[in-house]
Amino acid sequence: MIERCFMKKVMIISYYWPPGGGAGVHRWLKFAKYLRHYGWEPIVYTPENPEYPETDASLLKDLPTDLLTIRRKIREPYRLYKLFTGRSMGEKIQAGFLSENRKPGQADKLATWLRGNLFIPDARKFWIRPSVRYLSRWLSAHPVDAVVSTGPPHSMHLIALGLKQGHNIPWLADFRDPWSQIDFYHKLRLTPWADKKHKALERRVLHTADRVVTVSNHWAGGLRQLSNRHIDVVTNGFDPEDFLDVPDYTHERFTLTHLGSMNADRNPRVLWEVIKDLVMHVPGFSDHLEIRLIGKTDIAVRQALESLELQAFVNHIPYLPHDKALEITGASAILLLPLNNTPNVMGIAPGKLYEYLALKRPILCVGPPNGDAAGIIQETGSGITLGFQDRGGMHEALLKWYSAFLTEGLGPVEGSAGRFSRIALTGQIAEILNGMV
Repeated sequence: MIERCFMKKVMIISYYWPPGGGAGVHRWLKFAKYLRHYGWEPIVYTPENPEYPETDASLLKDLPTDLLTIRRKIREPYRLYKLFTGRSMGEKIQAGFLSENRKPGQADKLATWLRGNLFIPDARKFWIRPSVRYLSRWLSAHPVDAVVSTGPPHSMHLIALGLKQGHNIPWLADFRDPWSQIDFYHKLRLTPWADKKHKALERRVLHTADRVVTVSNHWAGGLRQLSNRHIDVVTNGFDPEDFLDVPDYTHERFTLTHLGSMNADRNPRVLWEVIKDLVMHVPGFSDHLEIRLIGKTDIAVRQALESLELQAFVNHIPYLPHDKALEITGASAILLLPLNNTPNVMGIAPGKLYEYLALKRPILCVGPPNGDAAGIIQETGSGITLGFQDRGGMHEALLKWYSAFLTEGLGPVEGSAGRFSRIALTGQIAEILNGMV
């Protein structure tokens, strides 16, 4: 490894950072962990007092030794939001319109309207100007070779935009999720003025950043149409070090596990109906079945399972530290990957997909068979992707896996997932950074 005093420096602007938990943290935490292998010294700029949906102290172990982390206070409107919608001050605000305990009421709908039309691009907008002022002074005294912004929240991109305009520092904008093409954009209840404002800011980021990267081919295509420029693709992945102590599957239960948040758009209603049919008509199936949902689960999912009288087979497990969640998930027969049944589904390849690959358990993906997630599953030989309404395919796949379970033949999937290692993916990021400076 190159001596740190000779490394190039990159500032990473990210809202999500340990001890924050959830999917938004892992991508740049893992890149920061391995960037020194490729001659880059990371410096992180992140809020001191953020509103995280979850916290996970186990992720702190991945922070590089002596990592310089700049934390500054952020002012967010979530206290007012909680008062307005009748939530307790201790309740976590979930991303992606997920609601665990109740269906959205009129106050929630009005709050969504306010969020989409007044807080542009998002509720972290009040951190943009103070951050640009502070970092402009800081960078004048401590120059870096490049800046990375990762969003959502897309306010992080606007901080980097301000630094680009003031200092002309090479800038990589990372879209972990789309902006105007994200699955819930239509739910923001935008006025024509607000829609125009969102898209104008998005275009400024896309046209001003030196390089733009996203996580899937279809999403890159969407950004390319908006910007008429090259978009790099660096997928999410898995860290081999996270899987050193994951136990093997033991055929004790025919457990179908979903890891992570399951909002209403991911609710695989047809799959639940197929499972109900197997419970009713396949001898022994009900004796072995367990549906394990690890993480936040929308009330719509819970109600669907209850309406089919499947709740006796469901094990709801609250959010767990990442290492513990992988341990439990790895002891599953089948890993469920229901995708969002939304217009941008072709490019959805969530972070859990790559961790599923590393766990080497069969994957049942519910989504378009020609989407990006399906392509990765086919490439790695790690499972099957079936359409949202493919009742016959789901029935056949589950019966096949259950038969293998009965004979203890449901062994590990020996696919070829090495190119999705976080170490290799960090090399791709370093190559992009090298091309900017």
